[in-house]
Parts: sequence; C-alpha cells; structure tokens
Amino acid sequence: MRKISSYEIALSALACAIATLFLTIGVYSAILLFTGYLLACIALMLPLAKKSYWGYALAYVATCILSLIFNVARFFDLLPFIMFFGLHPLVNELQLNVKINRWLACGIKALWFDGTMYIVWRFVFGMTTTIGFIDQYIIPILLVGGTAFFIAYDYLMYKWRYAVNMLVKRITRK
Repeated sequence: MRKISSYEIALSALACAIATLFLTIGVYSAILLFTGYLLACIALMLPLAKKSYWGYALAYVATCILSLIFNVARFFDLLPFIMFFGLHPLVNELQLNVKINRWLACGIKALWFDGTMYIVWRFVFGMTTTIGFIDQYIIPILLVGGTAFFIAYDYLMYKWRYAVNMLVKRITRK
C-alpha cells in the first residue's frame, strides 16, 4: 500500500469541507437539495483526481458524519446522498480503471439509482404521496423516468470528472 502524501490529505480535507458545506446548504434550503447533492459529488471528486481512493473514502465518510451532525433532524434528506450520490463518483472512477463495459455498468448503476429512489420513496414518503397515480405506478415511473434521469446525470458527472481532473492538474503544476 502506498503512502498518502500531505497534498492528497489536504485535497481530501478540502473535498470533505466543501461537500459538507454544500450538503448542509442543500438540506436547509429544500429547493437547493439536489444542487447540494450535485455540488457535494463534484467536491468529492477532488481526491479521485489524484487516484487517492483512501482519501476519497475518508472524505466521503467524514462528509456523511459531519452532515448528519449538522442536519440530525433532516436525516431523510441526506439518505439519497449516503446511499447513492456520494458513492457514485467512486463507482465511476473504478469503472474506468477496471474497464467494465460501459453499457453494462450504466445498466447496473441505473438499477442502483432506481433502487435508491424506491427506498427513499418507501421510507421518506411512507409509500404514499398526494398523487394516487404515482403511488400506484411507482415502479414503472422509477424504471422509466428514473433511468432516463440517471443517464443524463451520469453523462454530466463524467464531464465534471474531466473538469475536476484538469483543475487539479493545473493546481499541481504551479
């Protein structure tokens, strides 16, 4: 196992701080919740730009713990991040390094996303919303709508991964 450099530790700490900040802002402002997830995921990509998987893992765990401490009454708002959004950048990075078929990986990740959304619907909304149609057809809605949303989200996250890698590369040159 290679030794983690002080630069990677600092990058991981910065990722944790930024991700926790964005998650806390997102949770306290319900309209910015998904934006908080998105920006926290982008922040957590910082250690991955240096291939620091331990740094990422520690930043993710610390972000989850700190976000729960700051938002203890809003646990269910953090559930999608803990179950899916926070782990998604790591899964994308591992997919690229292991060279798994991208269509197979996309299908598996889409099912993971749909499963996460189903669990959130089940526990957060208590399997009932104010719209009876959604309650009756939640599985097909998630499989079609959730998968379509996930494909766009996954594509966007790969673009952000490239931008974060270029940013970290610029910082390390100077």
